[in-house]
Amino acid sequence: MFTGTSAPWGSGAPRILIVDDDPSLLVLLADQLRADGYEAITARDGDEALRRLQASWPDLLIIDMMMPRMDGLTLAREIKGRADLPIIVLSAIDAGDRKADLLEEVAEDYITKPYHYPELRARINRVLRRLGDKVPRQQLVLGPDLTLELHRRVATVAGREVQLTPTESRLLYALAANIGQTVATETLLLRGWADTEQADPSYVWVTMRRLRQKVEVEPNRPAHLVTVRGVGYRLIAREAAPAETGATGGAAPTTGHSAAATDTHMPVDRPSPA
Repeated sequence: MFTGTSAPWGSGAPRILIVDDDPSLLVLLADQLRADGYEAITARDGDEALRRLQASWPDLLIIDMMMPRMDGLTLAREIKGRADLPIIVLSAIDAGDRKADLLEEVAEDYITKPYHYPELRARINRVLRRLGDKVPRQQLVLGPDLTLELHRRVATVAGREVQLTPTESRLLYALAANIGQTVATETLLLRGWADTEQADPSYVWVTMRRLRQKVEVEPNRPAHLVTVRGVGYRLIAREAAPAETGATGGAAPTTGHSAAATDTHMPVDRPSPA
């Protein structure tokens, strides 16, 4: 795991690490970002990027896909395996299928070279706003059977470690930042998928169903990840799993979130027929 720590969100300029083997692009983009008030640091390859990450975590990374020795996808996977840091891909390749795969696996957004700086800046701001409600980089204990470590993209379910995908962890971040409160499906769609114009609410339904299979002891009777029908979803901290489907109750999480986690248990959602 990285030994560095991230600057708190909302305190100081956002720190952005740019990784590209083109020195002129590094200088230009870093200067543009600094002129707009960001803290920009650069790395010419994956090895240098990993060394910089050992010292401190950035708030966001911009990574080129086409680099020698360690390509951008390998670097992104290495980073995501250690900490769930947001990544924007910068690539000369504009391939729809590849773009979709990258967005699902490792990236918050995808920009094609040559980039238009105002657009890139807008995408950066959108990602930072979307992730600005991140929960602390520590364990979030939701009950005796569920602990989340979202910075590692790991859930511990009944003593067993389960790996989360970037999309799954982004949705859990949004829910954990509003523990005990209902988060609208539309909000989760925005949090989970960068390309919201083409995204569909069914993406949220499918991902939540998959998450329940991973983080709930009884996926068909979820104790923590519940549905508020017609509205959205709620993440609940409980002292013990509910004994019956209609059970209520909850406890505040141990990480210091103040919102009470109380909700009537809801049945598992089903997407409406097309």
